[in-house]
Amino acid sequence: MIPTKKLSIGLITATVIAACGSGNSPVPTPQDQQAETVQKSTMKNDLLQEWTGPYGGVPAFDEMKLEDLQPAMETAMASHLQEVLMISANPAPPTFENTVLAMQKSGEELDRVFTYYGIWSSNMSSPEFREIQQRLAPKISEYSSKISQNKELFERVKSVYENSLKNPLSPQKQRAVQLMYEDFAMEGADLNEADKARYAEINKELSRLYTRFSNNVLAEEENYVVYLEEDELSGLPESYVKAAAKAAADRGEEGKYAVLNTRSSMDPFLTYSDERELRKQVWKNYYSRGDNDDEYDNKEIIEEILKLRDERVELLGYDNYAQWRLQNRMAKTPERAMELMEAVWPAALARVEEEVADMQALAKAEGKDIVIAPWDYRYYAEKVRQQKYDLESDEVKQYLQLNKLTEALLYTADRIFNYKFTPVPEGTVPVYHEDVKVWEVTDKDSGKHIGLWYLDPYARKGKRSGAWASQYRSHTEMDEKEETVLASNNSNFIKPAPGEPVLISWDDATTFFHEFGHALHFFASEVKYPILNSGVRDYTEFQSQLLERWLSTDEVINRFLVHHETGEPIPQELVAKIKKASTFNQGFATTEFLASALMDMKLHTTDPEEIDMDTFEKETLDELNMPSQIVMRHRTPHFGHVFSGEGYATGYYGYLWADVLTSDAAEAFREAPGGFYDKTVAEKLVKYLFAPRNAMDPAEAYRLFRGRDATIDALMRDRGFPVPSENQQ
Repeated sequence: MIPTKKLSIGLITATVIAACGSGNSPVPTPQDQQAETVQKSTMKNDLLQEWTGPYGGVPAFDEMKLEDLQPAMETAMASHLQEVLMISANPAPPTFENTVLAMQKSGEELDRVFTYYGIWSSNMSSPEFREIQQRLAPKISEYSSKISQNKELFERVKSVYENSLKNPLSPQKQRAVQLMYEDFAMEGADLNEADKARYAEINKELSRLYTRFSNNVLAEEENYVVYLEEDELSGLPESYVKAAAKAAADRGEEGKYAVLNTRSSMDPFLTYSDERELRKQVWKNYYSRGDNDDEYDNKEIIEEILKLRDERVELLGYDNYAQWRLQNRMAKTPERAMELMEAVWPAALARVEEEVADMQALAKAEGKDIVIAPWDYRYYAEKVRQQKYDLESDEVKQYLQLNKLTEALLYTADRIFNYKFTPVPEGTVPVYHEDVKVWEVTDKDSGKHIGLWYLDPYARKGKRSGAWASQYRSHTEMDEKEETVLASNNSNFIKPAPGEPVLISWDDATTFFHEFGHALHFFASEVKYPILNSGVRDYTEFQSQLLERWLSTDEVINRFLVHHETGEPIPQELVAKIKKASTFNQGFATTEFLASALMDMKLHTTDPEEIDMDTFEKETLDELNMPSQIVMRHRTPHFGHVFSGEGYATGYYGYLWADVLTSDAAEAFREAPGGFYDKTVAEKLVKYLFAPRNAMDPAEAYRLFRGRDATIDALMRDRGFPVPSENQQ
């Protein structure tokens, strides 16, 4: 989803297109003929209209027409720039109200259009949309530049900021001013005009490269499908076979079975298929995305991106991109981020060695003369799990029904957040696809309306892979007018045959809870100004990672994990096996993630002139002693977190940083009388860690919740790794 002023200026420029610019207030004048022409031609454009209907107005997803998108974007950007011009040219002395608050109120029309843009980009992409996206990318870059490099506007913001240091404002106003000032400063608002011009050129080119990168990955996912015959299904669960048959039929291959080039299709295939050569083919398809030396190859694009990022931060006086990016994160410096990763890496490698030894022994016992390869890891890990813990993943899946897990999400929201989710009658709220369902969220006691929750659970052509959460409207309380939240969760579960349940893995169920945690973070917001809904990258995953813990609570297990055929609750002996095996395969999970996080940091702390993408990844992994049996979770040529934008660039480590907080906070619940449903701890959780969003410093917020800073000890205990403090005793 593409943010506008809902988030900070820095996130407009970094997450979307890294847009910065040049010149003194280079904003179109009211006489600009091109802007006038665009506005006249799109006055009745549905994408520009105010949201009407129930719940404070909702997006008109049922009226989206792709031909409206480009004119709507161009009109809305021009309109917003006119608003910005009026703010920057205001002859009155700068104040919070006429500068910071005025900026926060501007751009509502563009916010609405960006919502539709995000739907096409993430949920309904097509070749036609991608052409429009390519044309719009540099235009969005120019638009953003004209805001972030507007000298008069920055001087007004700077004046308000400096005055606030002498005469502090109320806490939320003070934080809003601080964030806005820091964003402008980070985006080069103080550069000379020549450097601003170069800054803008760089970002315009980056916007094109990010779009090409992400579209290349999507093309590779769509272009590589493995079709299986009846005699190639050995080992695959019945539920997977049925879904694969439907996926093949949907693609005109009736009678065959499709393994799609997405994680949700690849992962279970590699776990269960007895066909080693097919596992190898599926593995190679997935992990070679963007690395096939064809028209969709991303290696040269990455080299260009790295050079441009490095040149840009040099203009600001930084040694490397990571230095610039991490200054306003919890880690503050790349060195601190690396310190955390390097503290965990050796333990992860040691565990992988143990895991591989177990697999190799099992393969030998089966009479297989093989050396465990990456396409074998999931398959033999599953066999070891069955042998060591008498636990079979497919047995667990029989109790993990998507509809029951959805109920489990809502139960958790009820118990911890006091939220009630009520299905919205079909047809009441427009949706962009028939698979999308909508719930109203209210306070359970008062009945107060909080927002709407959209759920889009299934994979389809044109939808990007993975799982994510989006906001169509964030909570604010400006001018005593409260805006309620419109949030969505998006997954890529394989849609079942009619009448069949959707059975998912424990890992996918964990991800389902994770993404719902982001949605709850949106709903819990109690901030006044849109900029305070922005996230700190190495903190923003904490809340969602913490929510994963409720999946394995007794209340959720006993209520919602029931067999899809018999309706019987999951047996307690199976639950005991799941909990006993909770640290199983942590070597694999930690290593595949950390390899990506370390690669992200190495790429952005190395002189890009010395990086050859044909060799850099392998050489770096060799230096890290990366096990040959594991590949990075996201190989560089398809590492969309880092190269389809800048949201996670040098920020992928943030999942681990957030998990330190997660493990520590989880222990606060375990130590409480009511466990994970303890009312006192839950109230503190919502008050300090969810409701403030970015209205207070994350480190301060965590201390208010826990009474101290987090330590790494709980994380290491959770993963079954040696605990540093215990080793020192």
